[in-house]
Amino acid sequence: MDLNLRGKTVLITGASKGIGLAAAAGFAAEGCNVHLAARTGATLEQARDSLAKRFDVRVTIHPLDLSESRAQGALAKACPDPDILVNNAGAIPGGDLSAVDEARWRKAWDLKVFGYVNLTRAYYAVMKARRHGVIVNVVGLAGERPDFRYVAGTAGNAALMAFSRAMGSMSLDDGIRVVAVNPGAVETDRIVTLWKTRAEKEFGDVERWREYQKRLPLGRAAKAEEVADLIVFAASGRASYISGVVLTIDGGSASRAGAF
Repeated sequence: MDLNLRGKTVLITGASKGIGLAAAAGFAAEGCNVHLAARTGATLEQARDSLAKRFDVRVTIHPLDLSESRAQGALAKACPDPDILVNNAGAIPGGDLSAVDEARWRKAWDLKVFGYVNLTRAYYAVMKARRHGVIVNVVGLAGERPDFRYVAGTAGNAALMAFSRAMGSMSLDDGIRVVAVNPGAVETDRIVTLWKTRAEKEFGDVERWREYQKRLPLGRAAKAEEVADLIVFAASGRASYISGVVLTIDGGSASRAGAF
């Protein structure tokens, strides 16, 4: 299936590893030129070199801390005209209300919640002026299935789900599509860290984090590449009538009792 993506320019945040890097590889395989933004320059350089060896596309990196509005503005200037924006940067800490103080909560939301909002604001205006563009917000299942033990992430993800639906409800009038992708548990460093935090609190043993995978469909978390495939399709011309929705990829976890 031709996804009609060849030659497109894609900006991906949180792109140095995990879902972001897998999405970058997915777009590059379709012939897209990719811009990768993340906090750590060395990790981005490794990602760029890896993609450049595998695909005949341009790979540009932007080492920026996108929790700062100044950095968000700098990224918009450095990559002024992407066809597709994938908002993916963010790692909201696990824990209940007593475990996440105001400073940690605000810092996490500055990156994931306000980072998504501010970059959407910047690029929506560009896309509206030229009458085409796609914005994909990678959110997370906790917004759909509230978790007392991940309260900051639950609240942030729920906000971004509503934001994506609201923006995408009218965006086709401006020639733009806005969609959200809601991954469930994905085998990344981030989810392992969250599971370890939970295992230490519940069992007093960090190494028991693997027990949480037994409750998941197929007895495993999703692979980053599986989520990336959905992101790439959602951003493609084959999904031209999809906007204002949240696409969940969780193996059915949200509908399965006791999945987490």
